[in-house]
Amino acid sequence: MNAPSYTATGSKNSSSATLAKDIFNVDVKNHQLLKESYNAYLANGRENIAITKTRGLVRGGGRKPWRQKGTGRARFGSSRNPIWRGGGIVFGPTGKENYVKNINLKARRQALRQALSLVAKESKIKIIEDINLKEPKTANLKKIINKLELKGRVLLVVDTISDNLELASRNIPKLIVLKSSQLNVFDTLNADHIVFSKAGMKEIEKRLEIKS
Repeated sequence: MNAPSYTATGSKNSSSATLAKDIFNVDVKNHQLLKESYNAYLANGRENIAITKTRGLVRGGGRKPWRQKGTGRARFGSSRNPIWRGGGIVFGPTGKENYVKNINLKARRQALRQALSLVAKESKIKIIEDINLKEPKTANLKKIINKLELKGRVLLVVDTISDNLELASRNIPKLIVLKSSQLNVFDTLNADHIVFSKAGMKEIEKRLEIKS
């Protein structure tokens, strides 16, 4: 399987780049593995900020609303009981919930191989020699993106993110820049185009190679 190759300035090379078969041409039979890896990425990035107060944490309600007997009404010991307005919450989030989902390393790598194979079959992968920005200017990076004819959500995968590249990419909507070590199933499947630098591609091949 091949992918179009480009120079550092965005010009297309006459020869295309060859993609590793054991990474970009894997049979996707286990869709459940992709789903679990996708959901695990979302769950592990979830911020646990929702907190509710139980009846013991709500302010007030120390005085008994009315006497126990003789009023004809139901007995209540506090105005902060859960069935009253302004009362505590039963079984609400406490901020201590653990939403982390663990997937072993072998399964994560196989899921990423499957995701890359699906993307490669749709011809969404391109290879660029390198991205060397002498200045942290968004316009310079946009020129390269326009030359590559990239529209929609673009994922740029490099071996290292330079300061110039990080600053230049901030103001470009729908552009995500990742190091090869950060590549994941979620960003891979949601990208309309994935651009690998040559060094970034080598790192991915080392990371996902199947060792006998």
